[in-house]
Amino acid sequence: MHLIADNIQPLDRIIFEAMENRNAFPIQKWVRFCEDAGANLIDINAGPLNRNPEQIMDFLVRTIQDTTDLPVLIDTTNPKAIEAGLLANTKTAIINGISLEPRKLEYILPLAVRFQVDAIGFLLNPDGHVPADGDGRIEAAIELYGACRRAGLPKEHLIIDPVLVPVSWQNGLAQNRSILSVIQQLPDVLDFPVRTLAGLSNLTAGERDVNRKAVMECAWIPMLALSGLSMLMMNMTRSQSVHMAKTCRTILTRDIFAWEEIEP
Repeated sequence: MHLIADNIQPLDRIIFEAMENRNAFPIQKWVRFCEDAGANLIDINAGPLNRNPEQIMDFLVRTIQDTTDLPVLIDTTNPKAIEAGLLANTKTAIINGISLEPRKLEYILPLAVRFQVDAIGFLLNPDGHVPADGDGRIEAAIELYGACRRAGLPKEHLIIDPVLVPVSWQNGLAQNRSILSVIQQLPDVLDFPVRTLAGLSNLTAGERDVNRKAVMECAWIPMLALSGLSMLMMNMTRSQSVHMAKTCRTILTRDIFAWEEIEP
């Protein structure tokens, strides 16, 4: 289970100002922190980028790839910004992401095909809403897989995000429990070893108590790991959650155990 840092995002005032002013230092500092904390990939969440999309994404990709060799996720809904990021890319980039929403199939999916990169596919309905249950997510996965294949995207380039929802939703717990089964079913349903991704911060959206957030994240990480999740997107400053994710990975991937691999 690879860890994806979601710390580069415009909701962080320092990151937002660095993006606006094209100031590389704060962004590079965050990237180094995330890599030292154990991140395997860096998500570049630039937001919708309604102003200067190409210039900002070009700056972000170049800045981050000058700092690390880790793969980057180009995370925006703006197709022009995604294209600019892929043109600036000199290492490994992933599009984050596509779904059954018509605009994304029309404008973003072709970029994954053109640049021959991986794309994260969200299991959403065409209207952008999450399906009501696990069966709805499986149906969305089948439809999205078909759309990707028709567009010419190799199946190995599709990474599926079944979309965790806030546990505070009326049916949040039930939806997320069904996602554990969806992750397990996808390789059989799509008939290939599909990679899966989950955004951990979705679980605690709306909750401000950091201790409660930590408890909830640490409860779900082992279940996601045991379900076979490939990638976990998370806040790398939450050391308790990071340690839990690393420990789960050690338990599930090592044949010979050594206490030295467990961080205290």
